[in-house]
Amino acid sequence: MSGEDDRLRVLAERAGRELEDAAALDILRWAAATFGDRLCVTSSMEDAVVAHLASRALPGIDVLFLDTGYHFPETLGTRDAVAAVMDVRVVTLTPRRTVAEQDTEHGPALHDRDPDLCCALRKVEPLERGLAGYDAWATGLRRDESPTRADTPVVGWDARRRKIKIAPIARWTQADVDAYVAEHGVLLNPLLMDGYASVGCAPCTRRVRPGEDARAGRWSEHGKTECGLHT
Repeated sequence: MSGEDDRLRVLAERAGRELEDAAALDILRWAAATFGDRLCVTSSMEDAVVAHLASRALPGIDVLFLDTGYHFPETLGTRDAVAAVMDVRVVTLTPRRTVAEQDTEHGPALHDRDPDLCCALRKVEPLERGLAGYDAWATGLRRDESPTRADTPVVGWDARRRKIKIAPIARWTQADVDAYVAEHGVLLNPLLMDGYASVGCAPCTRRVRPGEDARAGRWSEHGKTECGLHT
């Protein structure tokens, strides 16, 4: 680990402790004051809550969106609406290969046969390229979404990417999200009103059933709940 990496890691660990009980907007204001334009937000365009919060802390902030080639039209529409109406700069990241090129190399419907590899090619690798110019990134992870996210720190050290990772709404519940959306008129993906609790790529996402957690509709045939971006 370089000296700069060690400095950022120590900063992340200290901020995680000191900001644990802070309001989401205050966490993002700390991040904006600390990193300036070296801070970005990532968004799946399931909703624009964190992008909206971040725009209040740092107007014009970069919002990174992964266009995997498999998104629902509603998701792409949400991205375009966010770019049009919010004080952010939406940056669309794409995989090195189109879906057709991936099908030629790995065979059709890789997402059905090896979803981990598909996610690695179409999400993880493009994000790592996209984050190269930043020291810190903010996400919409919440602890109540699934057991795999229960220990998410509000500020932590992303050792894999050697960056500070910020989850300003980690302590929020769905009720908190709903209240913020209602108060600020935040854009939502229309699929959230159509039985989807978590929105990813169309081939790997289904509506959730009563009693299931929010991530149950993702890769439900594979016993997989994370794409690799947050593991």
